[in-house]
Amino acid sequence: MTFAGKQPPVSAQFAVKRGWLRADPTVNIKQRAIKGDGFHTWTEDEIAQFESYHPIGSKPRLALALLLYTAQRRSDVVRMGRQHIRDGALTVKQQKTGVPLEIPVHPHLQAVLDVTPSEHLTFLVTATGKPYGGNAFSEQFRNLCDAAGLPQRCKPHRLRKAACRRLAEAGCSANEIVAISGHATMKELVRYTAAADQARLARNAMTKAVIR
Repeated sequence: MTFAGKQPPVSAQFAVKRGWLRADPTVNIKQRAIKGDGFHTWTEDEIAQFESYHPIGSKPRLALALLLYTAQRRSDVVRMGRQHIRDGALTVKQQKTGVPLEIPVHPHLQAVLDVTPSEHLTFLVTATGKPYGGNAFSEQFRNLCDAAGLPQRCKPHRLRKAACRRLAEAGCSANEIVAISGHATMKELVRYTAAADQARLARNAMTKAVIR
């Protein structure tokens, strides 16, 4: 059977329904899983490179700090403002999941907040003072990464993975990490913490296993 012009090919299931085929010849064919490490997790060198180019007190540095020290998605970070911080904790209701979280403000994030001007309802705003949409923020953050000489693999959402990696390397349990990141499943969390430094985790594990 041939198809003229630019018509897309017909699936076997569609052909069976139309009576063009008696049976689906692909029914028992399984696609081979493609192995990979998933999306890139920012390395410590890449984080340091961004920080060295964008100093504390600048909006780019604030954007990085919010992503890295809250472990939240870009869609949640662009909605954060000073009104969400109470008693040293930042409250957020995740846009994707609807999960409410109360995240202690990390000292490094607090240091950035203390010296970064903020006269709007959200910490991060466009050049015209309006809140960011998710895509617009990603495009602007890409420009900031380009200015710092970082590769295309360095994207804002992947700082969420770096945040989870740091927590894992610090010896935090899966439940502790989820309490900050708000991941829906442990399987998803494992994927995010896959880049945790194996050697450091192994040393932490052995230290805990020593009989005193």
